[in-house]
This record gives sequence, structure tokens and C-alpha cells, in this order.
Amino acid sequence: MNFIIDNARYHHAKMLKAWIEKHKHDIVFDFLPPYSPELNPIERVWKLTRRLCVHNRYFPTLNELIDIVVEQFEQWEKPNSTLRRLCANI
Repeated sequence: MNFIIDNARYHHAKMLKAWIEKHKHDIVFDFLPPYSPELNPIERVWKLTRRLCVHNRYFPTLNELIDIVVEQFEQWEKPNSTLRRLCANI
């Protein structure tokens, strides 16, 4: 099974190295080039989510923040033009 992931620092964490080595015959990680958010559609989705849901807003509790983000993602559960546009190859 192949996974395409970005080069976030935690994807290379020492804690993961042993696990990755143990599962290297079952799972292959293909890393995107560094500093390439244009290749990772979720980056565009998160950017819009932050703008719509959390930008310049105060959340008294973590649960309130989670609830608003979950609510937004529930709106995107079915295919729609917004996600199609955000995740299209540019």
C-alpha cells in the first residue's frame, strides 16, 4: 500500500522510524517535495476552512473549535463544486 504524504517534520520523527522500518514491506511512503503545498490539495481545503471557520474568531473551548470545523467538513461530505475546485490539478 502506498501513501503520498507531505514532508511535515513529524512524518520523519524518530518515534516513527522504527514503526516505518517494521512495516516497510506493507506500506510505502512517497514524500512530496519540500515546500510544495500546490501538490497537496488538503492544504487548499485547510486554508479555506480556516478562512471560513476560525479566522479572527475566539473559541472559549477546544470543543467549540472542533465543532465548527466538523460542521464545515460535514457540509463537504458529498461531492461538490467547492471541493472539486480546491482539489483540481492546477
